[in-house]
Amino acid sequence: MMKAKYFLKSCFFCGLLTGFTTTNNSVTAQTVSLEKKWETTSSLKEPESVIYDRSNNVLYVSNINNPAAGKDGNGSIARISLTGEVRDVEWVVGGMDSPKGLGLFKGLLYVADLTKVVVIDTKTGKVVRTIEVKDAGMLNDITVDGQGIVYVSDSDKKRVYKIINNKAEVWLEKDHFIKPNGLLAHQDKFYMIDMTAGIFYEVDKNTKSLRKIAEGLVGGDGIIPLGKDFLISNWNGEINHVSARGEVKKLLDTKAEKVNAADIEYIPAKKLLLVPTFFANKLVAYEVAVK
Repeated sequence: MMKAKYFLKSCFFCGLLTGFTTTNNSVTAQTVSLEKKWETTSSLKEPESVIYDRSNNVLYVSNINNPAAGKDGNGSIARISLTGEVRDVEWVVGGMDSPKGLGLFKGLLYVADLTKVVVIDTKTGKVVRTIEVKDAGMLNDITVDGQGIVYVSDSDKKRVYKIINNKAEVWLEKDHFIKPNGLLAHQDKFYMIDMTAGIFYEVDKNTKSLRKIAEGLVGGDGIIPLGKDFLISNWNGEINHVSARGEVKKLLDTKAEKVNAADIEYIPAKKLLLVPTFFANKLVAYEVAVK
């Protein structure tokens, strides 16, 4: 990780790519672009992950607040409007050390926090329980499937846990994993990116077998679906489009500005991509156009 804090430049960025979709056995070109819509003030505290709560029409953002400190108790969750207004920098405080990945299910917000998962009631903003994960190293990303099963990656111990009935157990562990990070449970399928290896996998939920979708994604962090394709962030400062066939095209690159792109979120109805910028202390929104 970088040792200094940096701030987003106010310049406008728009990236283009050409991908492919298959319709009636024919291949047609697809152009995807990002247009910056807004950014918050730099009042966030190392924002790592963002998630959209449709029921409350609000964004939740995890504030690590000094990543190097580890178990310091100063992590928090922020609330942000869909127009970029920071409603509460520290909406939920207490009981969190270094919160990262976020997941939502039936009014409960699940937060990956080093060696535990913190569960927050979104109506009250209160922590309702803490789920300790035995032998965890650094819990990183979270995803929740349609049945309410919570999955959380452990980037240090190179595994993925699942949580059922508030109990965690090892679900996926492979000798060749280096640093599992981004997770996505989507339409009965499961996806994972190995951040250090730069490999994007589909995981068979029954057999645990892996299918490599794409590689060359070193630094891969958040995964979100875009139709049949995906957008994957690179923590160092990139957004990449990955087609269902594995083609990788870069949409956004803010590495020169030393602006990170951590665990992203996408709101299809608004065509809005949300990017936490970590050391830049902002959340940035881009409109996604697909032609």
